[in-house]
Amino acid sequence: MFRISAFADEISPNPEEQIAVLAGAGVRHIELRSILQTNVLDLTDLQIQEFKSLLDRHGFTLSAIGSPIGKVKIDQPFEPHLQRFQRAIDLCKVFGTPNIRIFSYYPPGEAHDWNAVSDDWHRQVFDRLAVKVRLAEQHSVRLVHENEHRIFGDSPERVVKLFQQIQSPAFKAVFDAANYVFCGYDPWKGWIDTKALTVHLHIKDWQTGEKHGCLPGEGDGRWQEVLTEAVQMGYDGFATMEPHLLGGGPTGGQTGPELFPRAIEAFRQLVHKAGGTWK
Repeated sequence: MFRISAFADEISPNPEEQIAVLAGAGVRHIELRSILQTNVLDLTDLQIQEFKSLLDRHGFTLSAIGSPIGKVKIDQPFEPHLQRFQRAIDLCKVFGTPNIRIFSYYPPGEAHDWNAVSDDWHRQVFDRLAVKVRLAEQHSVRLVHENEHRIFGDSPERVVKLFQQIQSPAFKAVFDAANYVFCGYDPWKGWIDTKALTVHLHIKDWQTGEKHGCLPGEGDGRWQEVLTEAVQMGYDGFATMEPHLLGGGPTGGQTGPELFPRAIEAFRQLVHKAGGTWK
C-alpha cells in the first residue's frame, strides 16, 4: 500500500492553497518542509499551532517532518545543529508523526565531493548521525535518510556504508530515484542496493541532463520497475510527491497548483500498472 503524501510547498507557499489542491486530488498527507516561505524548523510556535489546526479541520496528517537536518557542511559546529534537531523531535510530538527526513552532511571546506576528503571526515558523519539516532530511539521517532545531491549518502555505495555503520530501527532510508539520476548514479542499482533499508519513497523523476523534473514514469528513474518490485515485496509506507516539474534547488522545488495533480495521477497510473494500491 502506497500512502500518498506531498511536499506541498511545491504547490504554493500558502498552506490553505496547498490543502485545497491536495484535497482536490484526493491526498490527505503532507511532508512538512515549509509554509509561508519559512522552513519548518524556523516556524514560530504560533505558526505551528495555526497550521496544525488547519490540518485538523481538513482531515490532514503529516507523513514526516521534512527537516533540513544534516544538510550542512560536516565541519560546521555540531551543537547548534543538534538543537535544531531537537526542534524536529518536538514537532513530531505536536503533529503525531514518527518520521523525520534527514541528510548526511556536505563535505568540509571547499571540497566538492566526498571522494576528495579523508576518512576522518567520514567518521565524523557516522559519529554525528549516531548521536541523532540515539536521541531518536529515546524519543520513539524514526530518522529517514534521503539520498541527496552532494551529501555523504548521495551514492548507493555510501548509503549502504551509512547503514552498515549505524544499525537501528530508528534509522531507515528514503529512496529518491531522481536524485540518483541527477547525481549520475544508476537508480536501479540504487534501488537494488538499498531496498532492504527503504521505508519511505520520494516520488520525482528526471531525465539525464535536464534542469527540472518530469512526470513520474517519463524520466530515467525506472519508477515502473521500482514500484513493481516494491509491490511484490509488500511495500507499505508513504510515497511523497516531490515532482520538481518547474525546477528544483537546495531548499526545495517548484511544481505549481496546475501541474501537481498531474504528477499525482501519473504516479497512480504507475502503481496501477505495478498491481499495487494507494490511498
